Amino acid sequence: MQRRTFLRSTAVAALAAVPLTTSLTGSASAADVPVSSLAALQSAINAAAPGDRIVVADGTYTVPSGSALAITGKNGTEAAPITIVSQSRGGAVLRGERGFALSGSSHITLSGFSFRQSTTLEIPADCSAIRLTRNDFQFADSGDPYWVVVRADDTKIDRNHFHDKTTAGIFIVVDGPGTTAMAQNLHIFRNHFSDHSFTGSNGGEPIRLGVSGRALSGAHAVVEYNLFERCDGDPEAISVKSSDNTIRYNTVRDSRGGIVLRHGNRSTVEGNYLIGGTDGVRIYGNDHRIVNNHLSGLSGRALVVGSGTTRDHHAGETEDERRGNDACDRAVIVHNSMIGNTGTLSGETRTFEPQDVVVADNLLVGDAGSLVEMGANSGFTWQSNLLWGAAANGNIPTGGFTRADPRLAPGTDGVMRLTSTSPAIGAATLSSAAVADDIDGDLRGSTRDIGADEYATGTPLRRPLTAADVGPNAA
Repeated sequence: MQRRTFLRSTAVAALAAVPLTTSLTGSASAADVPVSSLAALQSAINAAAPGDRIVVADGTYTVPSGSALAITGKNGTEAAPITIVSQSRGGAVLRGERGFALSGSSHITLSGFSFRQSTTLEIPADCSAIRLTRNDFQFADSGDPYWVVVRADDTKIDRNHFHDKTTAGIFIVVDGPGTTAMAQNLHIFRNHFSDHSFTGSNGGEPIRLGVSGRALSGAHAVVEYNLFERCDGDPEAISVKSSDNTIRYNTVRDSRGGIVLRHGNRSTVEGNYLIGGTDGVRIYGNDHRIVNNHLSGLSGRALVVGSGTTRDHHAGETEDERRGNDACDRAVIVHNSMIGNTGTLSGETRTFEPQDVVVADNLLVGDAGSLVEMGANSGFTWQSNLLWGAAANGNIPTGGFTRADPRLAPGTDGVMRLTSTSPAIGAATLSSAAVADDIDGDLRGSTRDIGADEYATGTPLRRPLTAADVGPNAA
């Protein structure tokens, strides 16, 4: 079956020269304030009013040691933000110890800069509705380990490129006020994360949502349509250590890191592609939904249902207990495709086994080892999974699967999908799944197919992302 891609490739080199003064909000307005020095930029920020656009001329600006571009007590509005924008994308380069320093401000947009500073860019808790868009981030490798730290509500981070870090540290850290709360309603989308090559065993994630002490706090963050390539600094490309988050429609390619729900409850991992790297999806905590994900060609473990050093994290536990693993309980794992991975679906052997997990309507295909290698578990529901390949079935219970050739074929994007004669078509049976569409965006209807792909002949609405779909020049 042939499928055409929905998103068109972008002429990146041509777009790079397009001035942001016309591309961010249309034509230049009377509120535009052109500046070409640090002193003029600071004066323009101090005088800025809602709707103003401060346009920084292309060039390299080195902020003196001990100084910063202070954005203090400046408040735009939702309809009229205060925008500080490079004349052309990547044309204004900020070097030195610090760049912008925000405090007590809201509805501020920073756009189009090449950030080359050595210390953290912080969005503090006394701010709100701050947006970082179409920037290029490559901080000094010898500087602070964290590049962007978010503690403010309603932050947007979109269409940026974070790249080339060789030391320990994280591109984006999300925390919150105090020691247990989380920043609310963060939206991270259309970013490109690439080439994190730290070789240590831990501490090089592209994104970390929370930390163990904040695990029980709901963040309601949405991380979607991001591309991760060669993100090898940590086994976790997206590390979730808070509750109530949505991780969807991302592509993780050729990376050591995967998507890990390390701490917290009630998060959704949906419609992600993890292709040709090491680790896939690993889950701890309670009441998660893992749906419509495509995991293929992974040399590590594709999907891990984690066991725990504790049954459930709770408010009264010690710091050591909180840092431990919370056994995975009541997760729903449905409509995922795991194809050609070294380890397909597996468990672990800590003291507390996962409980009451639903594993249904998944497609498992492999040629080595066992397709299912679960550790001890209790009360699992196994239903209408489809298995195929030279790999052994493993310890999946009889009655929880069917073995048959799913009759897959590669699309133009290389993804293996169902063909018209596949026995997966119409074979899904979990009535409580409530999965409206598939990984491509095709509607599932009342009769659903097994796996992440619902057979269709039309143009997919979603597909694996490429560099042309994300970053500063993305649509």
